[in-house]
Amino acid sequence: MPQQEYDINQPFLLSGPGDFNAAAVQLFYHQYKNNPVYRKYVDFLHIDVSSITHYTEIPFLPIEFFKSQRIMTGEFKPEIVFQSSGTTGLQTSRHFVKDLALYRKSFLKTFELFFGKPENSVILALLPSYLERQGSSLVYMAGHLIKMSGQPESGFYLNNLEKLARLLIRLKKEKKKTILIGVTYALLDLAEQYPVNFPELTLIETGGMKGRRKEIVREELNQRLKSAFHLDKICSEYGMTELLSQAYSKGDGIFKTPPWMKILIRDPNDPPALLPLGKTGGINIIDLANVHSCAFIATQDLGKQTVGGGFEVLGRFDSSDVRGCNLMIS
Repeated sequence: MPQQEYDINQPFLLSGPGDFNAAAVQLFYHQYKNNPVYRKYVDFLHIDVSSITHYTEIPFLPIEFFKSQRIMTGEFKPEIVFQSSGTTGLQTSRHFVKDLALYRKSFLKTFELFFGKPENSVILALLPSYLERQGSSLVYMAGHLIKMSGQPESGFYLNNLEKLARLLIRLKKEKKKTILIGVTYALLDLAEQYPVNFPELTLIETGGMKGRRKEIVREELNQRLKSAFHLDKICSEYGMTELLSQAYSKGDGIFKTPPWMKILIRDPNDPPALLPLGKTGGINIIDLANVHSCAFIATQDLGKQTVGGGFEVLGRFDSSDVRGCNLMIS
């Protein structure tokens, strides 16, 4: 069995596929040894753990375990506990975060990879439903990006859409690079009530209607937002409470991951089996930054891998409850 020690900076030092595999296998053995819930689940599958040499052979923990169990690798007092938004009356997921600096490093490096350094942009966040509760990892991420931008106009907006629209008009006139991160239903409210002609705007929707609106297909969503703001493309974020990393789409509905995150597609009828390119199935995620929790998660999202290393999100399994990640059907 490989060496159990794991360097938490290793995910950010990868130089190729071989490095990813080595890091993933090493982290698997580390978490199998030190995460009681994950070890119990793997043992239940009667897998010969010592034979695992490739990340495609690693078992993925069903994401539902985050609702009922403390998914922790090692014993520690969490610096923060992130909680999913969930639906009223349903149990929410909890992510016990040992090291917020690791989360900041992961989301900042990813954001810079896709959108450049935050200090080069005015960053606005329209996340009303998330701001109204405690323990949102998305609010934490947006807040840190806003702080790092250093721009006086950067900030959160709750329900004052008119004020936000006036600011967008001013930022356009001043030719300031602007990024607007928003939950889907709030962006649609802004688009319908206060459309702004701002073709230079980078708009990132984070998914979710929160029961405020009827779910719509992504094509219709994108068309509404593009029309309201005169944009050529709509960007999207794919993340969840249980992870420390995110994937982003730059406007074509195809998500890409940072180097330390990988998406695999499982067969819904045979979960240990993985599906080839272009086939629709359940989304499995490897997040090597998730050192102190579980890096290998079987989500309740449906998707497929695309040519060029990307993936699409196509919806959710019917039996799953509605959560705060991207729910639009492509």
